Amino acid sequence: MLTDHHAGAGLPMDAQEEEITVHQAAEDFAAELARWREVRGLSKRALAQAMGFDPSYVSHMESGRHKPSEDFARLADEALNAGKAIWRRWGEYERARTRNNRTLPSAPEPRPPEQPYATGSALVVEHDAARLQYDGRSYRLTMRRRLRNTGTEPVTRYLIRISVDRYPGDPERSNIHYRQHPLTWDELALTATCRGEAMRWQSKHDRDAFKEVWLLFDNEQGRFPLYPGESVWIEYAYTVSDEKWGNWFQRAVRLPTERLEVQLAFPAVLDPVVWGTETSMTAETSPLRTPPVRSDDAELRTFTWITTTPALHARYRLEWRFRAGPECGGTQQREFR
Repeated sequence: MLTDHHAGAGLPMDAQEEEITVHQAAEDFAAELARWREVRGLSKRALAQAMGFDPSYVSHMESGRHKPSEDFARLADEALNAGKAIWRRWGEYERARTRNNRTLPSAPEPRPPEQPYATGSALVVEHDAARLQYDGRSYRLTMRRRLRNTGTEPVTRYLIRISVDRYPGDPERSNIHYRQHPLTWDELALTATCRGEAMRWQSKHDRDAFKEVWLLFDNEQGRFPLYPGESVWIEYAYTVSDEKWGNWFQRAVRLPTERLEVQLAFPAVLDPVVWGTETSMTAETSPLRTPPVRSDDAELRTFTWITTTPALHARYRLEWRFRAGPECGGTQQREFR
């Protein structure tokens, strides 16, 4: 069902690059750019402004409408403090482009068309509910979303992202850490369901610290598209160890959303405390307007935070620390979509 791109991690660098096409190298660059922009909590417009580019330029770069350039790669790496990760992706693109020009100078590689969700802005999130539970060694994220198709065409897939940063204040160290200890599909153990049916999934981008995954509205038994006017709950879940997770994660509002809910559940023995911040396209980072609500039982301490009609492109970050027990998470970062 999926190919693990890390399977070739033991090959010499030159051998790996020889296998990368111009199209793949451009996609790798776009994925790296998106990953670091999300890690830093910036909108596409905010990053473009920080770099001195037109507000639409970053969007065009991430979508593949613009090809990577040396100037853009250098400025993006500096603006996002990416530890040369974006710059290296540009170098891979340039080497792939040079090889392609030597072999096929008059035949640039076509970019496959990208299937949208549906015509126009089709999807609305009626309810977005996440539960994150820590067991002392790993985090299990369960995400439930009620989607409504307001477009004119059936929706056949839904995009999710998984992005981590072990040392957000030290990107070079973080990049080295994930090259040595990449996220793997086996450890994530990703599952997804819709209407009680298992959903197949396909990798769109598979990087050491960044995954993009299409959840498909089908399985071996048949297809169950989300038709115009319909609403449906989907649920997906995955696991990340606390060596690759972090002591905070960020939610980005990518689609019109009517209700957003986050629940964090930690072992009570660790004496956890939680706080959070929010950022929008028009406002600086500020504390959450309402605090997470705490509840306790014998073994778990749970924190719940809810907001209604969050602004499109807003970002909400919850952070935590443990006041008892061993250090868990340290200065890590975790983000999910």
